[in-house]
Amino acid sequence: MSSEIPPQVQNQLAQLQQVQQQAQSLAMQKNQMASMQKESEMALEELEKLSDDAVIYRAVGDLQIQSTKEETVAKLKERLETLSLRLQSLSRQEERISKRFTQLQEQLQQSMGTQGQ
Repeated sequence: MSSEIPPQVQNQLAQLQQVQQQAQSLAMQKNQMASMQKESEMALEELEKLSDDAVIYRAVGDLQIQSTKEETVAKLKERLETLSLRLQSLSRQEERISKRFTQLQEQLQQSMGTQGQ
């Protein structure tokens, strides 16, 4: 019995680690998008409470500019839609990565099983 790991198994392990890192990265991105979505929803809720003629300032890069409630609500709704689409996309990617991870695990187990015989 050789204690050396065959190149095929080493390759499978490397792929498994890469897929795991991709999954972690996607999870972090998804959490960040969900947090941004929650912040935007809270801002929209607060905006809805204001009168239509309230003085509103919104951030544009490093600047704060005066804006109308209508324009600000429209921008927030657009942002929420974009974030929602991005979250859906990340969820689909996460699902594919999860399937790939399971597939690689099974291949690795099969390779290790044949090595032990």
